[in-house]
Amino acid sequence: MQLKALAVPLCVLSLALSGCASKYVDPAQYSGFLKDYSNLKEEKSPSGADVMRWIDPKVDVRKFTSVYVEPSQLYPKPQPTEKIPQSTLNGITTYYDQTLKNAFVKALPLATGPGPGVLVVRPAITAASAKTKGLAPYEVIPIALVAAGVSAATGIRDQDTSLATEAAFLDGSNNKLVAQVVRKGAGADLENSDQVLQAKDFKAVLDVWAQDMVKSYQQLKK
Repeated sequence: MQLKALAVPLCVLSLALSGCASKYVDPAQYSGFLKDYSNLKEEKSPSGADVMRWIDPKVDVRKFTSVYVEPSQLYPKPQPTEKIPQSTLNGITTYYDQTLKNAFVKALPLATGPGPGVLVVRPAITAASAKTKGLAPYEVIPIALVAAGVSAATGIRDQDTSLATEAAFLDGSNNKLVAQVVRKGAGADLENSDQVLQAKDFKAVLDVWAQDMVKSYQQLKK
């Protein structure tokens, strides 16, 4: 019985140790929001973060005279939990939409929809999690992995938070894909495992993502 009782926490711990090594979203965790992941390559974002990215080598971004930011999605559609309630999920996408628009409007006028000369930005939040430091995710959208047993055994209280996104960039005149990116980032630390995640815990990372997207566009334009 003792060996059986130890099996689950040891398994969870081994998953945590193997998962923490990568700075990129594991391909096994790609959500399916993007249609094709085969061309993604390891790159550095303008802020120096590790991302998986593809840009059409033939694209001329100077032809885009405006940008349309589609409402961001939660993909796959998650089930709210006590740790990550629906209000938090709604708050994340609302803030993501606004910070993308605030960043892009500094480079291009905002359009009201796709069309000739319009760069379409199609973003999604594909994971939100909180994990006890050094352990496996406490709760991941849409998959829940509870590590409470291991957490109690270690006595560790602080919790890391993280968020993942996938985004596609399309030519508004023909819906042709011109770029895509997959990345993850750290949110604010929580004091303990009882603290509920809030949208404000991810504002800083969402700001960086939006700024990196615009800077990447500006670099291509040069």
